[in-house]
Amino acid sequence: MNTDARNRTALPALMALCLSVGAIFSVTTQAAEASQTMTSTPNNTAALSDKQQTIPLIAAFMATSDMPNLNAALNQGLDAGLSISETREILVQLYAYVGFPRSLNALNELMTVVQARKQRGIEDAPGREPSRAIPVGDELLAAGTANQTKISGAPVKGPVFEFAPVANQFLQTHLFGDIFERDNLDWQSRELATVGALAATPGVESQLRSHMAASLRVGLSAAQLRQVTELLKKHGDAQTAERANAALTQAVAASGK
Repeated sequence: MNTDARNRTALPALMALCLSVGAIFSVTTQAAEASQTMTSTPNNTAALSDKQQTIPLIAAFMATSDMPNLNAALNQGLDAGLSISETREILVQLYAYVGFPRSLNALNELMTVVQARKQRGIEDAPGREPSRAIPVGDELLAAGTANQTKISGAPVKGPVFEFAPVANQFLQTHLFGDIFERDNLDWQSRELATVGALAATPGVESQLRSHMAASLRVGLSAAQLRQVTELLKKHGDAQTAERANAALTQAVAASGK
């Protein structure tokens, strides 16, 4: 299969047809959850780091366009050690799950926060850009397909992709290729962000469950994910926390952990 720039020009059309890229990925991988195994070394830390704790909150407030709370969460994330690059990467990635308008608005808020902090004499760590060039063409497809398989626990297939095969091609080349090949944000952080955003979004509970399972696969523990639900309950709203807790309970039961 040849993959070229035309794939990327078609991406907005896919976003218009789907709730989110994550929605397609999640629906098609649910059947395999019970037999999927961890594909990375589990994180043996009992609790999320201070930096990790801020990620699902940033994502949740971005998903709901709650700018005052997003502003506070961005400040807390930078105070906890998130670099500007890491924070920016979180907000860029989440366009695939909650849309470009929210992503662009959140990036604008981050610029405001960084500038205000600079005026107060706070110099936040700039972070870094990806350390390697992102592949293109068939190499991008191969890399994205490998990443997708690791995160989902098995090759992704199903009726949706038989009906619209180009959707999986976009997932493999763009989400799991262009985005997940960027190593300036680790996969655990990417899943924490996705879980936070989906928990704050009514109507995507099945996708949230799949990303809770994916979080376990990339090395987050059930205890750490329970901490996410408590953070959402304390700082977010009750329904967001309830959705997260229900999804985690189901994912843990399916994994047998």
